[in-house]
Amino acid sequence: MTDAPEDAMEYTGGRSDRPFDAGLQLERSSLAWRRTALALSVASLAALRIIPDVLGVWALIPTGACAAASVAALFLTHRRYRHIHTVLTSSETWRADLGGGWLPALIAGVTVLGGLTALLAATHLNQFLSP
Repeated sequence: MTDAPEDAMEYTGGRSDRPFDAGLQLERSSLAWRRTALALSVASLAALRIIPDVLGVWALIPTGACAAASVAALFLTHRRYRHIHTVLTSSETWRADLGGGWLPALIAGVTVLGGLTALLAATHLNQFLSP
């Protein structure tokens, strides 16, 4: 396997549609984040089906936040991929600034919000079921 800087020089020269890395690390990371965004979308739909029975109209707040976060995660993933891909394929260097940690922070925040919503729904469900 060749070293990364030599691969970087091989793929520069105006062809920004080619992958920078033969191992496709950037593409694999992007696909993993897209799967995470898809999982958020599915979780939002499942919560929208289950939680309104317990919390009523208030359930729209966390499910809407989860849906908005999944769209934001898709947008941030695509923007991050395009930025890093452009930097790697159009410059002499093989190092790219990854930017901030907004995407992991967003996913962590939505996960905490979903957990708290599930805890609240379970607490209210126990109140309804107890005699």
